[in-house]
Amino acid sequence: MNVRRTTLSAAASVTVLLVAGCGGTSGDEGPQTVEAPSTGSSESVVPPVAPGADGYVFGLPDDVAREDAAFTYDEGAVPIGSSVNVDSDEDGGRTTVTFSARGLAPDRDFGVHVHTMRCGPEPSDSGPHYQDRTDPAATPESPSTDPAYANPQNEIWLDITTDGTGNAQASTTVDWEFRDDAAHSLVLHAQHTMTGPGVAGTAGDRLACVDEEF
Repeated sequence: MNVRRTTLSAAASVTVLLVAGCGGTSGDEGPQTVEAPSTGSSESVVPPVAPGADGYVFGLPDDVAREDAAFTYDEGAVPIGSSVNVDSDEDGGRTTVTFSARGLAPDRDFGVHVHTMRCGPEPSDSGPHYQDRTDPAATPESPSTDPAYANPQNEIWLDITTDGTGNAQASTTVDWEFRDDAAHSLVLHAQHTMTGPGVAGTAGDRLACVDEEF
């Protein structure tokens, strides 16, 4: 597990909506449905992220070193030079993942989730969501959208709403630990995630991806 820790400082506060999951592939926004409140144990606040803080700094796929990938696929939403930090801690069969961002597009929603594969030049390269209990009906072509599996207790969901400077933070705790060598990236999506049958876990286009060994 690759744990990145950062001391954070100074910013305003917003209310961050935490709802379910994210989309399977770029452009897969799914039917539009009303978002439901999350029933998970997630909490989120706007972070005080200091300029120059250590973390993953986003660049274009052609310009980013493969060993420390932080790809932006949409420079308007995730500008080159914006950054994120990821901190994952396992303790007594439980896992807490904390995510913070600096310099994203201001005053907008993002879905943020852990995926199974490493980032690549294409948004779809990061594969489906990591699930503690894997949906037996899911396939690479049709990722899980069943609320029984695509939910904030069975996956890692960290939806955020940025403040006026593009900063945000979210944290979630689940009652399980990652399987070895099974979760390799964290993906930012275009909208807060949906929860209804057939769309659970979808959150629109994949805007950016960072390699992270959980």
